[in-house]
Formats: sequence, C-alpha cells, structure tokens
Amino acid sequence: MKTVKFIDLFAGIGGLRLGFEQAVESFGCIPDCLLSSEIDRDARQVYQANFSETPQGDIKTISSLPPHHILLAGFPCQSFSYAGKKAGFGDTRGTLFFEILRLIDSQQPQAFIFENVRGLVTHDQGKTINTIRQKMQDRGYSFDLFLLNSSNYGVPQNRVRAYMMGVLNQTPHFNLVSDLGAKDSHSYQSGQLSLFSGSKTPCTVRDILEDNPPQHYDCSAEFTTALRTFLKGDLEKLHGVRLIDYRGGNSIHSWELGLRGDCTPQEIDLMNRLITKRRHKVFGQHQDGKLLTKAQIASFYTHPNLAQLLASLVDKNYLQLIDDKYKPVAGNFSFEVYKFLDPDKISVTLVASDGNRLGVYYGGRVRRITPREAARLQGFPDSFQLHPNQNKAYRQLGNSVTIPVVKAIAQELLLNLIPTAKTPFLGKP
Repeated sequence: MKTVKFIDLFAGIGGLRLGFEQAVESFGCIPDCLLSSEIDRDARQVYQANFSETPQGDIKTISSLPPHHILLAGFPCQSFSYAGKKAGFGDTRGTLFFEILRLIDSQQPQAFIFENVRGLVTHDQGKTINTIRQKMQDRGYSFDLFLLNSSNYGVPQNRVRAYMMGVLNQTPHFNLVSDLGAKDSHSYQSGQLSLFSGSKTPCTVRDILEDNPPQHYDCSAEFTTALRTFLKGDLEKLHGVRLIDYRGGNSIHSWELGLRGDCTPQEIDLMNRLITKRRHKVFGQHQDGKLLTKAQIASFYTHPNLAQLLASLVDKNYLQLIDDKYKPVAGNFSFEVYKFLDPDKISVTLVASDGNRLGVYYGGRVRRITPREAARLQGFPDSFQLHPNQNKAYRQLGNSVTIPVVKAIAQELLLNLIPTAKTPFLGKP
C-alpha cells in the first residue's frame, strides 16, 4: 500500500491530523506523520495520548522539514495583527504565517491544507488573505479557499471556517463550493443540507447527547428553580434560548430570573425596553447600545415613578449610573448557561471561551453539555481521549476543527493527486 507522508503544524489536539488520516485511509493508503508541532503544553498532552507522539514545541525552533507529500497547518490569524499595524500585509515577516513559508521553502510539499476562522477572508479589508494567496502562488502553488459549514457534513453545529488548499505546479479541480449553511441555529431545519455536502444524513443536537451523563453536569437547584418559575414550569421553552443581559429576542435576562434580587413587573418591563431601545440609531451607533439619561429613557418609558424604578434597579445592580447616564450591568458570565441548545436543531458554534456553558434541557434535566458531547459536535469519535481537566477539554475542542469537514476536503485534495488511473498515487516526497 502507498504511504502518504505529511506534516502537522499548529497541531492543537490533532483534529486536522485525524480528519486527514481518515481521508488517506479511505483510499486504502497509509498515513505517516513525519513531524508535528504545537506550542501549548496541554494540547501536546492530548495529542500524545491519541497519537503516541509528542509534538515539537514552538514552530520557530524547527529549522527545516523532512521530505513529505502534504503540509497541514491550522495557523492562528491573530499573528497578523501586529504586522498589520506596523508594516501592512505586504510583508509577512514577524508573523506565524512567515514561519510556515520559511519551512515550505526548506522542503516544498506537493500540496497543502490550511484552516482558519472565517474572519480571515475579510481581515484588514481582504489584504491578509490576498497576501497569503500571493505568497503561496509565488512558490508555485494553486490556491483555493472554501468557507464551509460543519452542519453540512454530518455534525449538528453551525460552524463556518475557512479552508485553503493548493497543489504544487498544478491547476486542480475541487468539487467543493463555499456554503455558509443556515443563517443561525434557529433557522436550521432538519434535512436542510447543502447540495455539495459531504453527508446526506440529517443530524441534530439530539443525536450527540449522552443518555445519562453524571449528575455534576446538572445546573444548580437555585438556577433551575429560577428558570422553572420564570417559564411557569414549562422547561421545554428553554430550547434555543439565550441568557444574555444586553440583547432582546429569544433571551432570558438576569432581572427576569431575579438573580440579583427580585424585580417587580414594572422593573422588568423597564429593563426589557431599555436594552432594546438603547440600540436604536437615534441614541447613537454603538452596536450594543448607548448609555441613556433619565430624560432619554422617559422618551420611550413613561411612568410616574420612573426615578424610583431606576434607583431600585441601580441598588439591585441591574443598572449602573455613570455620569448621570444609565447602563445595564452585563453580567453574562454569571449565568451557569449562556445558551440552551434545541435538541431538534443544530448547535451554535462551539468556542473556546465558553463551551463549558452551553446547556440543554433533555431527559427532564437542565444541564450543561458534557465534554464528550462537545467532542461529538466536532465529529471526534468516542475513542478519542480528551483532556482530563474538563475546562481545558472544552477550550481545546472549541479551538479545534470539525473532523468530517477535514476528511471531505482532504479527499478532494487527494483525488487531485491521482492524475489518471495508470499514474502512481502521489510522487516521491
């Protein structure tokens, strides 16, 4: 069997590698990772547990790469920020992407796969991605970029990421089309899959939930009681609800739950109007709304005791008074859960900062999703060993890639490295 030799840079916990290896094996070939690199010690620990290999540390300490077929790299977009302020994106020196270029120059692979956040496409008015494209084309590579949504590839997560691929001295054809998928997790309908998706099987949150996770994932009795009271006992109404203090819509707020002290119906009505009205353009352009004076609040909320209501809300710490202007106290991290997933829809994007505060009402329990469920949202098999520290596991999974998406794009790349049925698969690295 043919061996496909590859390099895994900015490896994280190994998501790119896992998806790529699955693709290689689907062609009846043997994947062989010659070198991996990851600077985070906790990620290296998980990588070693799953691949029996400890990645090298800082990429800057790697002088050159061994001969290989394909380079994988999930490099961080943030590395461009400093260079952009100082020299613009025509110069990649000082960025982590420069380290990739330096190593490619030491040993050119036949092809590459890069992964990044979708914001890379518009970063610095498109200068960043244009620089990446130009630098790769200067080295003889084709350059294709696809924005793909994980929900189109058999996992119930509304996650859009940028995937870049290229082949040396070739003009490949990829049967992939950028598809952002559902506008949000609420608008997703079961069976709503892309025509170009890698999976034709509808998948919802219900499919990744554990039947009986440990009790310590349950929300506290106090928090659950507050939710039950507000929803008048109908906890089914939690499906798809956000818990957030500076937005309206399908949300529950701290003052409605009485988390800092019970509020009267008038105080609740005032707060709900305030967080909506303060975002109106008449009060300014700030995305999350402006601080408002009592007179401005009175323009949309008329009440003979407005001053007393405002004072009470300040005393309970639902409002702050700053230079005679009122601002909601955004205590979103005080909620045990910031978003309740709908079992019959798809999940919002799993992110590193608060993956441990995604919740679900399922099987009569109000609880947080487990690390294993978070891993399933990313398409990791249950055999994949997660970090023993749960908070670190959530963070690592939020930073990772979706395995079935990587497998699908890697299969497309590998197909382009088989020119004809009579030509040997891949060349000599």
